[in-house]
Amino acid sequence: GANGGQRSIEDDVRRIFEWMTGSPASDDYMPLLVEELAPTGQDPRAPTWRAGDDPEFSVAIIGAGMSGIVAGVRLKQAGVPFVIIEKNADVGGTWLENTYPGARVDVQSAFYSYSFAQKVDWPNSFSKQEVLLDYFRECADEQGIREQMRFNTEVVSATFDEEACTWSLRLRLADGAEETIEVQALISAVGQLNRPKLPDITGRETFDGPSFHSAQWDHSVDLRGKRVAVIGTGASAAQFVPEIAEQVAQLSVFQRTPAWFLPVPNYRDETPAGLQWLFRHVPHYMHWYRFWLFWTSTDGLLPAAIVDEDWQSEGSSVSAANDQLRQVFTMTMTAQYEGRPDLLEKVLPTYPPAAKRFLLDNGSWSVALKRDNVELITDGIKEITPDGVVTEDGRLIEADVIIYGTGFHASQFLMPMDIVGRNGVTLTEHWDGDARAYLGITVPNFPNFFMLYGPNTNIVVNGSIIYFSECEVQYVLGCLRMLIKDGHRAMDCKQDVHDAYNERIDTANLQRAWGASDVNSWYKNDRGRVAQNWPFNLLDYWQQTREPDPADYVFQ
Repeated sequence: GANGGQRSIEDDVRRIFEWMTGSPASDDYMPLLVEELAPTGQDPRAPTWRAGDDPEFSVAIIGAGMSGIVAGVRLKQAGVPFVIIEKNADVGGTWLENTYPGARVDVQSAFYSYSFAQKVDWPNSFSKQEVLLDYFRECADEQGIREQMRFNTEVVSATFDEEACTWSLRLRLADGAEETIEVQALISAVGQLNRPKLPDITGRETFDGPSFHSAQWDHSVDLRGKRVAVIGTGASAAQFVPEIAEQVAQLSVFQRTPAWFLPVPNYRDETPAGLQWLFRHVPHYMHWYRFWLFWTSTDGLLPAAIVDEDWQSEGSSVSAANDQLRQVFTMTMTAQYEGRPDLLEKVLPTYPPAAKRFLLDNGSWSVALKRDNVELITDGIKEITPDGVVTEDGRLIEADVIIYGTGFHASQFLMPMDIVGRNGVTLTEHWDGDARAYLGITVPNFPNFFMLYGPNTNIVVNGSIIYFSECEVQYVLGCLRMLIKDGHRAMDCKQDVHDAYNERIDTANLQRAWGASDVNSWYKNDRGRVAQNWPFNLLDYWQQTREPDPADYVFQ
């Protein structure tokens, strides 16, 4: 071949890729594929620069969840002094807090893991909460960043000093005492799904029995033999309802909007023994398997979520591909509820697939709903009384326990912290209920402030959120390199760059099922704008976050 008979690594990757997928490898994708595969055994996303001996520059990371750990690992590799401030007593974020029965991830474990800390012995294809929590704990320990963490400490506010170009953080400690620290740069890694949302229902406080949000599960409450009301049928309820249905005397499940369920037969299965053997004994098999998951999710179901302006349907689909998906899901659900037309009518959505979050299911949701001791109630809720839940038509559903599976304050990014930028304006005031950021990372007038899992970086039908966090951290490290190596004190995103980017995001989101449909979802903020979702594929985000462009920023 070329190169005097020497094949390049890229040539090898291309040949294996084309053999695996049966399709030609696009040149656009090759650099990303080589990076994701890391065929030389190196960590291709590790920073190639070092901060040097300048102790003047330090960084604070807010949050020791999945994104905060990545940021800490990369800052340590670059030799940048940092501290991670965490309100909880340990790492893990959402996987520490959500301990409800049946909690597990909805992305295959081999891909829902760090590129630099791949694991060959996942017990399940889709990991349970406790396994993921152990994984994040191990990563923090093995990467040696736990000593940089301050637990049981909350960031009350962070204020930018325009003269000193520093961030001043007011911290509240476990005993209520407060202290202040100063850093040159601030990274928010607080996540989107960590502030439970309770519904605004009349009489909610008057209920006589125990009640709790699923994200704050009260394990001291014994549900065996009890009458339990579950309000909400989103992602958490879809996991815990099948787990508790067998224990309780009566389960009343209140549904506002049904969900489209993505049939995944192995969702709750153990990793097949043959696959486990291959992971352990065949060199690089795990990398290629992870790569296969990565490749198949690069676009994922995104093409089926794109709106065809000429498509005619009564709001139930947005394109021929979307309608095909709807038909497949409908066939699966029709088979699951055979002999129960009453239930099928309640569970079958009328909105397009991908307008709301898909829920993964191996059939256990329908099995639970068909049980004699389970009732699915679609009437609206009028009020809650000491005895239970009253529907709009006046029926009292008696309950001993109420569990709220009602989601999170997802669009209230960074609440309840006060982030104060230039001219004393807080981020909350600046956004005014409509959170936006350039690449989901930087905001004009908030210099040296970076967000992970910020506005419009949520993935809906493709990819893994850990992949996104690694991309974001790569970009942030590039920004910090410019500040440290080029001697800048501050960098501030240009308003026109920010606005043009967000216009592109908004336009694309309106051309996706989740933006075009009028169905209620947590993807939209109170103004109806999609503030959560990334509307493009994984390659697009990787390309845009590989390296910051100095022309996008004002330096001082």
